[in-house]
Amino acid sequence: MIGMVWARSTTGVIGADGGMPWHVPEDLAHFKRVTGAATVLMGRRTWESLPERFRPLPGRRNVVLSRDTTWTADGAEVVHDLQAALEGDDGTDETVWVIGGGQVYAAALDRVDVVSETVIDVDVPGDTVAPTLDETAGWTLTDEGPWQESRNGGTRYRFLEWQRRA
Repeated sequence: MIGMVWARSTTGVIGADGGMPWHVPEDLAHFKRVTGAATVLMGRRTWESLPERFRPLPGRRNVVLSRDTTWTADGAEVVHDLQAALEGDDGTDETVWVIGGGQVYAAALDRVDVVSETVIDVDVPGDTVAPTLDETAGWTLTDEGPWQESRNGGTRYRFLEWQRRA
């Protein structure tokens, strides 16, 4: 199974200047639950945006996709093509969660079965946006959680799950 997970603003922004333009602890806990002990796939810039104390993300196989064949990352497996990134060590399929950034989401979208999305009720500027998911693009919204308020400043958020239509 290949999935994607992201948090986005109501206008689709997922990143600004190499980071997330909000802090919602409940979304971070959701991310940890969703990705569990699975493989996480990210681009080099996403890897570099993680605080060093969280690299590699604990309890998960960390795979970083980079065009730079000389680049290395302590604690992560570096791959240079998407197919290799989406396969297990032995070439078999396994659960892989694509966690960013924008270029990796765009490249992998056609291979994805499910998307776990957090919508953050803010309108912020940014330089990276999430792919558009809707019924016309072959996706079905299978779970639409209620709006909730974060304990960190009261920012509203909700969780959505999308499935690719067969």
